[in-house]
Amino acid sequence: MLQKIRQRLVTSLGSISGLASVLGSWQVCHNICLGLIVLLSVVGITITGMPLFFLTKIAVPIWIVAFLLLGVTLGLYYKKKCISRNLIILNSGLILAGIPFRQVQSYSSYFLSIGGIVAVIGLSLFIREKMQKKRSCHNEKR
Repeated sequence: MLQKIRQRLVTSLGSISGLASVLGSWQVCHNICLGLIVLLSVVGITITGMPLFFLTKIAVPIWIVAFLLLGVTLGLYYKKKCISRNLIILNSGLILAGIPFRQVQSYSSYFLSIGGIVAVIGLSLFIREKMQKKRSCHNEKR
């Protein structure tokens, strides 16, 4: 029971790390704002401006927290092996794609592309792993 709680906590920390890294990127925040504006316009609410613009002011601290949480997650993975390697790959890709530092803005498209590719690879490996487990469980029941 305690092991399951720990595993869920560690998995949650990894997910929070990935989410925070995505929010750390201005381009992603901009696209989320545009999506929010579109969704609100569908129900008849018109917004001019960016409703989530305040996130750009805290992008770097959010990204740093995400990076530190990824470090904690990696430490737990190497110590206990209780975290999905594929989710760590996914989170690493999201953190790489979401680098918000102005010093590397000229390379942001490269980071976004490489991070996106790594995230897609991690997600596809995770889905494949879940499908294989589902098939093996299904075959055992027969």
